[in-house]
Amino acid sequence: MTAVASSQLGTLQQTSNHEIISDYVKPPLHLPLPQPSAHVVNNIARHQAAVAQGNGRRRRPTERPAAHVDSRQFSKSRSDLAPRDQPVPRPTESPVSQDPHGARPRGQLLRASTDIGPRLESPAPRRDITEENWELRHGWEDQYNSSEYLGLLSSAFYMYYTDKRHETGGKPKDEDHSHPPQEWRMRDRLKTVSAALAICLNIGVDPPDVVKTNPAAKLECWIDPTLSTAASSKTMEHIGKKLQEQYETLSIRVRYKVFLDPSVDETRKFCTSLRRNAKDERILFHYNGHGVPLPTQSGEIWVFNKTYTQYIPVSLYDLQAWLGAPSLYVFDCSHAGNILLNFDRFVEKHEAENAELRLQDPTAQPQSYGDNIQLAACEKSESLPTSPDLPADLFTCCLTTPIEISLRFFVLENRLPSDLTLNDIGRIPGRLQERRSPLGELNWIFTAITDTIAWNILPRALFKKLFRQDLMVAALFRNFLLSERVMRANGCRPMSMPQLPETHNHSLWQAWDLAVEMVLAQLPAMLASEDGGPQYEYQHSNFFTEQLTAFEVYLAQGAPSQKAPSQLPIVLQVLLSQVHRLRALVLLSRFFDLGPWAVNLALTIGIFPYVLKLLQSAAWELKPVMIFIWARILAVDGACQADLLKDNGYQYFLSMLNPQSGLPVGNASEHRAMSAFIVAMFCKDFRQGQVVCLTPELFDICIGHLRDAENPLLRQWSCLCISMLWADFPEAKWVGIRSFAHQKLCEMALDPVPEVRAAALHALTNFLGIPHLTEQVAQSEESIASTVLIMTTDGNSMVREELLVFFSTFVKRYINKFLVAAYEQLVEERDLLLHPSAELDAGGPYVTQASRNSSGASIPTVSRNSVQGSIWMHLLVMTIDAHPGVAQNAGIIVDYVHESLLESPLGPRANPIIDEIIQFSRRPVAMSRQPSAAPAPRQPHVSPSPTPQPSQRQEGYLSIGMRRTASVAAALKHLALGPPASSDDVLASSLRNTATNASAQQQPLPGPLRSRVPAEWSRPPDEHDHVSNSVVYQHAKVPMPRGFKSRDPSQAPSIPLKSGFFDWSIEYFREPQMKPNEPDEPGSDDYNSRLWRRVRNEKTMTMTQPLKGHAGSSRWDISSGFFNNGTQPMKMCFHQFEEHLAVADDRDTICIWNWQQSARVNRFSNGNPSGSKINETQFINEDDQALLMTGSSDGMIKIFRNYESEKQIEMVSAFRALTDLVPSNKNAGLVFDWQQGQGKLLVAGDVKVVRVWNAATEICTNDIPARSGSCITSLTSDQVAGNVFVGGYGDGAIRVFDQRLKPAMAMIKVWREHKQWITNVHMQRGGLRELVSGSRNGEIKLWDIRKDAPLDTMTATKQTLRTLSVHEHAPVFATGTERHNVNVFNVNGTFLNSIEPYSSFLQHNRSSAIAATAFHPHRIDTFGVYSMVIFGSSNCNGNGGDDRDEAHSEELVGALARIFTAKRDLGELSRLLS
Repeated sequence: MTAVASSQLGTLQQTSNHEIISDYVKPPLHLPLPQPSAHVVNNIARHQAAVAQGNGRRRRPTERPAAHVDSRQFSKSRSDLAPRDQPVPRPTESPVSQDPHGARPRGQLLRASTDIGPRLESPAPRRDITEENWELRHGWEDQYNSSEYLGLLSSAFYMYYTDKRHETGGKPKDEDHSHPPQEWRMRDRLKTVSAALAICLNIGVDPPDVVKTNPAAKLECWIDPTLSTAASSKTMEHIGKKLQEQYETLSIRVRYKVFLDPSVDETRKFCTSLRRNAKDERILFHYNGHGVPLPTQSGEIWVFNKTYTQYIPVSLYDLQAWLGAPSLYVFDCSHAGNILLNFDRFVEKHEAENAELRLQDPTAQPQSYGDNIQLAACEKSESLPTSPDLPADLFTCCLTTPIEISLRFFVLENRLPSDLTLNDIGRIPGRLQERRSPLGELNWIFTAITDTIAWNILPRALFKKLFRQDLMVAALFRNFLLSERVMRANGCRPMSMPQLPETHNHSLWQAWDLAVEMVLAQLPAMLASEDGGPQYEYQHSNFFTEQLTAFEVYLAQGAPSQKAPSQLPIVLQVLLSQVHRLRALVLLSRFFDLGPWAVNLALTIGIFPYVLKLLQSAAWELKPVMIFIWARILAVDGACQADLLKDNGYQYFLSMLNPQSGLPVGNASEHRAMSAFIVAMFCKDFRQGQVVCLTPELFDICIGHLRDAENPLLRQWSCLCISMLWADFPEAKWVGIRSFAHQKLCEMALDPVPEVRAAALHALTNFLGIPHLTEQVAQSEESIASTVLIMTTDGNSMVREELLVFFSTFVKRYINKFLVAAYEQLVEERDLLLHPSAELDAGGPYVTQASRNSSGASIPTVSRNSVQGSIWMHLLVMTIDAHPGVAQNAGIIVDYVHESLLESPLGPRANPIIDEIIQFSRRPVAMSRQPSAAPAPRQPHVSPSPTPQPSQRQEGYLSIGMRRTASVAAALKHLALGPPASSDDVLASSLRNTATNASAQQQPLPGPLRSRVPAEWSRPPDEHDHVSNSVVYQHAKVPMPRGFKSRDPSQAPSIPLKSGFFDWSIEYFREPQMKPNEPDEPGSDDYNSRLWRRVRNEKTMTMTQPLKGHAGSSRWDISSGFFNNGTQPMKMCFHQFEEHLAVADDRDTICIWNWQQSARVNRFSNGNPSGSKINETQFINEDDQALLMTGSSDGMIKIFRNYESEKQIEMVSAFRALTDLVPSNKNAGLVFDWQQGQGKLLVAGDVKVVRVWNAATEICTNDIPARSGSCITSLTSDQVAGNVFVGGYGDGAIRVFDQRLKPAMAMIKVWREHKQWITNVHMQRGGLRELVSGSRNGEIKLWDIRKDAPLDTMTATKQTLRTLSVHEHAPVFATGTERHNVNVFNVNGTFLNSIEPYSSFLQHNRSSAIAATAFHPHRIDTFGVYSMVIFGSSNCNGNGGDDRDEAHSEELVGALARIFTAKRDLGELSRLLS
């Protein structure tokens, strides 16, 4: 840094330790967001009256026209929490950030929320609600005006399924360790142990080829030999002693040997002796040739004969042979470049001789000559400076006394205003080792500057070799940088080998000059004070303060492009000072927080010894930042365990883990979590660490932290700390048993945080395996296994995968018991195939039933009611898990047990049973109903399939038999037929086969429960749909989770499975925690994209709000889009803001359409097994980057990201939402309702409960009894508070529930006005929050949950009502019938128009049913209709009826869609608004 730059930075004022620490734990800042533009508000105000009067229905005396609110009232969109056409009072305090320069307040950029709350406020004064004729349904008007509701609006909004566990799939980024940590330790560290100081001066005799100027430089080691009155030998001894003292300031541990005017024999003797004693360590050879001739062209140096009458040359070849390698050479003489230029030539000659020697004698160990470092004073044709103001050995003085020569150089180069002389500058007070003294501070600054110059200019490998490998080499090269600057100013260019880039013009030399000048400016006052003058207090340099400020500026910029900071070596030096240490550590922690690359840089620069030494410090204020730094170091490189063991450094973190130890920070629990992480890393695969940490107190501390409800990170790492402590360490497991640690970990099975649940499973897995399997040990392990069985229904795939790791370890330990359970399961499966009627007595899929003999009599089983039998049943179910990773890992365990069974003594008994099961699974059976298929070319050699007869039993959910058979058949098929092409094929084919078998084996179910009404009234409207099964269904690609790797079928299954959870958890400490996430960082691409989406969403709603009133009085009959889905549609939904339409067919395929362009953008498979179908689709997180959620009739919920991209689509999460689907009087499959504002998923269907899943915790939080024997056909809920929801039933009943009540008392209202199957029941998100229901007989009713009777009843059609869709905000609904028409009504019963979506000359009858209808959530001019069209075609080839290729007819199924809009005047109004 230049002096000007330093002065511009200024001096940073000293802050207290508490201020620095508070800054270190500063909470994240809120991010500002500009308000909507004025024209948006003006447009809304302009059409306010039209909207108020155009609601399209007769107002009752208590109603009033709707008004609008201003979006500036709230800092985010909350359209799911309130209607957009009602006033909401302004909150007392709005979460805005005030500009310090007096600008207007700006709203915060929070996560946008879908349909949750008012956006715009009328600029006119708000009137009291009683003054107008207006009210909401259900009595929610007061709720929306309450302070509780306003507080809900101002609270933070969360996006779901976007956490790291969903982004990574729970897999470590570097799972295969393809990017190991950088090597920062000096594995080949050397040290200089001996030094030969050869001084050839021959005082009084000038060499023949040297012409000295007059006056000339005389000082040798700061001694003038011409002024000495003693004999020349005494003067030489004095000079030699002085040179040794100067070298001792660099390294005092080196053994120095001074050679004064040596002869050839002495040189050889001393050099060989040094090499013999040094062995493989480095030797320093310093040569001062000022009294001998110049080096020769071939690089020879000169010494004397014994009588000093002749100069004797010494060849470099001989010198290298005497000293060997590694060696460090310093040549201080004129023309020294000749030596360096010839040095490598002789080294190559030695190496050639060594190679020849090895050929002759392979066992020979010749001397090494390769590792050499050379420093030379000048180039081959240059002479040393002869200025009388400089010493004669200027190069040596630069290398050994850099401070003295720097001061002299500065005085000679710059005119001082004071009367200081060259002699005065040598009187600077202090010692080099005292950093608080003037001389010591200069030396400290010099070290920091030279290190920084080398760090910024040299390649990393060269810097590491020269400045970190050897203390002597590092000191000499730091001073060599100064010699390059000083000697270049005097006409010489020093040389080195290895060669260094030019450093003499680096900008930091100006900072050095500034530091020297500040000392010299104070020197007269300091000298006067020493001579008895006034007392003077030395003013310390602000160099380090300014450099820390520059480092802070670098950190504030966010380290662009991961560029290394130039101040990093200076920060390293600052750690030596107690004054700046805390600030330097805080800045260093911020630098470490940038990521592993920053940690590697700091470790490479040499930070580790400093932070290791600081563990011995008792300074209380350093503890939080030291914990943070060490957590980042161990996260990047865990091989520091031996260093922590040395000097008991681990005790530093054990003491901080204790809750009794106070920490001077607000987030003490987070720092204790870091301490737990450090202790866990210290114990990981390090038995010595486990031994020293093994105390009951540590178990008690970790168990105590499990009760910390505020910090899940602390709970997670407390579990992992216990896991690493007793992993493969039986003594620790017994200590844990005595502390009841395993029982406490079992209690974490229902922790609200998935990472904590997975961590507890990781610890329990490592608990298994105590060598002596006593009864107590077996009891404890089986108790743990039975406790964690509940986690098989966990909603998080990472937890279920970790559970499978536990199961695999448990199976391996009790393999014999699992072989018995597997054998008995095979027998049971065989018996069920032989006696299908006995299946209904099974007692559910999770109950092991008794096997049967040939006569059907029950035989008691050994594994019944055992833990092993229960686990085996759960493993079979998990082989068809919704998540591919879970299913694959469960299949590995099942395959391993089956293969072990075949190799066990039970193998001969199991083989015939397996053959029977496989034969049964291959039998062709007729399905009761085949879903539709995409049109495909007719395949030759395919005979027509017989037309299946309709059955009372409909598919759509997995029967008990299927759930038992699927995994078994998959495993057995693999065993019998050999490994297939891929594990995916095994799973897919087995699921298809077993589902077919299961459906064929089902018996007709009893009739409807309500026998007083006709049976068909309680059946779904599509029960009579029938499509030929002759067309081949075109299967689409199944999206996989990120990081999923298919199993190699050629590899035999092996257990226990390996867990990657610990490595995945470590990554938390490798990621930035102190700065906002990328989407929350202003200016980032993600931030700008989110801001753009926010503006687009606001614009969409601003444009559509004035149209909502007109929609109830306009016709919907203008066709604006048409496309063919290819398969029969079942469900469809619009994205609120993107132009995306999701269409699910009657099997497992989903198509994503751009409805504006009538173009399909993606088609993929949901992956549910055959025999099931997709029941629900819905977009979530629509305000930002939406995800697609699907629910299928097998009880599975799946969520996909990038659903619109064929290449980038991924599965985010998948879980079984309904684990106990049972037969009901008619199939409804699975229905759900998503509450974005609450992050809850309500799931129901062919079950006796309504299950509430929490998206944040990913566990089922409530099971509310359905209070009916009929299935639930439809769910809808209040999207504001999310407490009230409504369910429609197959028997025509409608029930209202309140989640705030106890589950047994949650039902607060039941209506039985409908007598038939409820087609749909829906509550509006906006508008007047109308609650509309429709039954299959065409009856439509409007409800208010406060009333016992419907508000209005209307008959939409005399035909069977197939679909009912209600607009979210406009007073409009539409019905689809089985006679191929769609009727659009106003909520007051006014018929608007009728639509026939598809008609052509090919389709003359109008018997095609409407399959699906949907309104766009916001746009008033968009309404989608899907219908099914069946037409026939034939093709004759003329070969006759007996030919295999004879003509036959096929029924082609196509799903045709039209997008209809309201009358054209709405389109004109929309264009005017835009």
